[in-house]
Amino acid sequence: MSFKSFQLNLLNLRPWLTLLAVIWLLASLGLGWLVNSLLIIFGLLLLAPIVAFFGFRWWLQRNLVADQCPVCGYEFTGLNNSQVQCPNCSESLLVQNSHFQRFTPVGTIDVKAVEVPIQSLED
Repeated sequence: MSFKSFQLNLLNLRPWLTLLAVIWLLASLGLGWLVNSLLIIFGLLLLAPIVAFFGFRWWLQRNLVADQCPVCGYEFTGLNNSQVQCPNCSESLLVQNSHFQRFTPVGTIDVKAVEVPIQSLED
């Protein structure tokens, strides 16, 4: 084995020896807490998107409402406790208790029409 082949083998091992020296230095100086905190941060970065995805799905299942418009009967979806507009008739609606309700501004009296048969007027 010549000196040049020994140098080439040493160059191939250089990154591994550097990593081993850094780990040995951290362990000997008592900086294990630094390594542990970096591992915890790395673990959280891997787990955070997974937890966020399943958390968003859970929230969406609880708050997404599919119902019919009380004015025109068109079925569409909206978020619970929000104000939406019917895409079919453009009526402003409130989403409350997993149902769509007509939105009436403050001070407006919402009146329901009652059909009166003609026979009762003649009697």
